[in-house]
Amino acid sequence: MLLVGLTGGIGAGKSTVSALLAELGACIVDADEIARQLQSAGSPVLAAMAERFGEGILNGDGSLNRAAVAEIVFGNDDASKAALKDLNGIVHPAMQAEILRQIKIGHDGGQHVVLDFPLLAENPRDDLDATIVIDIDPEMAVERLVNSRGMDETDARNRIANQASREKRLAIATHVIDNSEGVDSLREQVADVWSTITG
Repeated sequence: MLLVGLTGGIGAGKSTVSALLAELGACIVDADEIARQLQSAGSPVLAAMAERFGEGILNGDGSLNRAAVAEIVFGNDDASKAALKDLNGIVHPAMQAEILRQIKIGHDGGQHVVLDFPLLAENPRDDLDATIVIDIDPEMAVERLVNSRGMDETDARNRIANQASREKRLAIATHVIDNSEGVDSLREQVADVWSTITG
């Protein structure tokens, strides 16, 4: 059974590609979803985050205020970079353990597993059989984030600037999917790439 990495910058269309791969029979391990679960109200990870960044990152009901965390860690100054490093130090060990657990479940069930992981270029793995990178022009990604997700343009640009560069992501790719043409082209490319990897 194969383990395939899937990555792309914010706004590249990872969740759409994940859904298409699931339709083709892949077991999807979604790193973002795992992070959300680990940071749920009352969790040890969220408690450690509140201790480091203050109670201001919590909503009134004890859940995580993601916008407040983004404001702290996605700036362009040294304090933001240090905060992001601390955040990763809190979240990543718990995430890695849960990712490995879910990969094992997929493989034990006889499925090829796709690890949907936005930070694959920043945190490379040596256990992948292939790496799919979803590529999109950064300006198009900003446009999609503003129009589809209602994100503030400055926030969108800050998030993109804090991710690995387009070039760094493409450098780790064994397969590239271009998501600039629309869903029909995307569906065709996903089917071709999956058939090449699993064939």
